[in-house]
Amino acid sequence: MTSSTAALRIRRRATDGLLAALAPITACSIALGGLTTWVNTGNAGGPARIAVTDGRVFLPYGDVRDTAAFFRITNSGGADDRLLEVTSWAADGGTELSRHRMISDSAASAQTVDSARVPAGDGLTMSPFGLDVTLRARPEWEVGTFVPFTLHFEDAGRIEVQAVVVRPGDIE
Repeated sequence: MTSSTAALRIRRRATDGLLAALAPITACSIALGGLTTWVNTGNAGGPARIAVTDGRVFLPYGDVRDTAAFFRITNSGGADDRLLEVTSWAADGGTELSRHRMISDSAASAQTVDSARVPAGDGLTMSPFGLDVTLRARPEWEVGTFVPFTLHFEDAGRIEVQAVVVRPGDIE
């Protein structure tokens, strides 16, 4: 074998090796560029961003002091979160998350729940016909009284809000 033939073989092996390495390097570069663009445009998601609005507490009537509170919770973030607990130092006794379901045309059942999902890019609207917070009202509460609450989320942490006391029927 001549020296030019040996040099040609060495050059060919080097070229083949470089071409073999170039394909995965190119694919990784394209993927990395695409992911960088996706992240920079805000499409890669992000943490939950929770806002709590429209807090309402039903004014109990008669001798009954058990009542319910309702909130509108929005999650403008890129990840789901969970409402774990709602507390209020202003209520007589504890509070519970409850879910109400109609079991017939005239009867409903309530069930205590441990938590509630707050989907990313969406939210959760509490109502008398779904999820609410059950609590015992203080005798001095009247329409227009503001009651402080703390909502505890898995990722977003604690959010302190006020709910206004309203008559049943004054909630959407």
